[in-house]
Amino acid sequence: MTLQEYDYARESPSKLAASCLLLALTMKNLGGWTPTLEYYSGYRSQDLHSLVKRLNFLLTYQPRDKLKAVRTKYSHRVFFEVAKIPPMDMLKLEEKLKSC
Repeated sequence: MTLQEYDYARESPSKLAASCLLLALTMKNLGGWTPTLEYYSGYRSQDLHSLVKRLNFLLTYQPRDKLKAVRTKYSHRVFFEVAKIPPMDMLKLEEKLKSC
């Protein structure tokens, strides 16, 4: 979804990927940012917090008429219906990120 948003073009691809992973882990309650993830990504959890919040905001307030093909594709069970997962409440996300 970030490919068509100019605001994310200035972010490094590795930081964007790491932030997406942290958001996914948080949304699915699969734990936080581990020392192994920190070592291999090169990012501390705190380095990713602001971008994670922006990504969740993008999921929350994205106009539904844009990117219909992306949403349709990732709503299929082949892709585990990830487009149907509701975004996190911003306050809950903030809370969880503080505990990472």
